[in-house]
Amino acid sequence: MEDKIRALIADCRDLHKKIEETIPQMVQAARMMAGCIDDGGKIMFAGNGGSAADAQHLAAELVNRYKRERRPLAGLALTTDTSVLTSIGNDYSFDQIFSKQVEALGRKGDVLVGISTSGDSANIIKAIEIARKLGIATISLTGELGRIKDLADCAIIIPSRNTPRIQEAQILIGHILCELLEDAVFGRN
Repeated sequence: MEDKIRALIADCRDLHKKIEETIPQMVQAARMMAGCIDDGGKIMFAGNGGSAADAQHLAAELVNRYKRERRPLAGLALTTDTSVLTSIGNDYSFDQIFSKQVEALGRKGDVLVGISTSGDSANIIKAIEIARKLGIATISLTGELGRIKDLADCAIIIPSRNTPRIQEAQILIGHILCELLEDAVFGRN
């Protein structure tokens, strides 16, 4: 077991080193998010499964706080309203659970962050497509496969095909974006 643990930690360490390749995209995403907040907009997050949990986690970091005491920021997880999710899924399709919410709640100048480990989540793809039509900036946080990376205004591509490592990197990058956002909006400490 100890050898297995060491190997898993080494995999994480190796991927974290490769993530440095995405620094320009992280800077771009942080600037998009800060501009949105500065202009009175909101940042919406969407994902499925573990990515849904990440969407909720990151929205909470904005609404409550990340590292510093400050005013709440407009963050919204599109993964939390079970009545909305199940009514859309039942009446239309699971593929539309996020796009209908983006259409209802999003406004030009907002930002949508689509989180997809596979890069092919149909409901994230539809949400990004609707967002772009509405003038909502889009950021994707995904692994190296799938179509989402080609659709978003800013694609942060984790250089891996290993689902658990991608998910671990997604929350690391999400936390980096939260810190950059706080610095941009409230100044550096």
